[in-house]
Amino acid sequence: MRHGSIPGARGRVRPLTLLGDPVLHAPCAEVTDFGPELSRLVEDLFATMYAAQGVGLAANQVGESLRVFVYDCPDDEDVRHLGHVVNPRLVAADGVVVRGPEGCLSLPGLEAGTERHDHAVVEGFTMTGDPVTVHGTGFFARCLQHECDHLDGKVYADRLTGWRHRRLLRQVSRASWRRPV
Repeated sequence: MRHGSIPGARGRVRPLTLLGDPVLHAPCAEVTDFGPELSRLVEDLFATMYAAQGVGLAANQVGESLRVFVYDCPDDEDVRHLGHVVNPRLVAADGVVVRGPEGCLSLPGLEAGTERHDHAVVEGFTMTGDPVTVHGTGFFARCLQHECDHLDGKVYADRLTGWRHRRLLRQVSRASWRRPV
């Protein structure tokens, strides 16, 4: 992205990968090439996230099994956080554990009360290879943990237990977008 450009403005909207697709359930590969293809992927991720009205999107959600995610997410004080992380590592998830509504563009129209820490720190790189550290609190911390989970082959449904898990699975089984298993 050039300085001052709008993220995703040059990107193309890609089809979203839905729950049940194997790419969502396998750990993603580290990015080793910080060239133009990575820049295009980041632009496409932003374009797709905005088109789907999301606050974060991981590369495997558009079928690319690479450790990259983008975000445009507020925290609990309504401060906007905008960026991307390549090869992210969740280095801290601490503070109070809060159960809050969580949704996912790969499970359209569904959400469930999911427990997350209210503080998270992610370290990684920009698409040009510069080191980056992202600190999040509240809703933004939830977003960072959610996107890191995606890159490890997990979706928020995997964090649910008991009746919340059963209810979400019932909703998935009735969803119009559900993939045959």
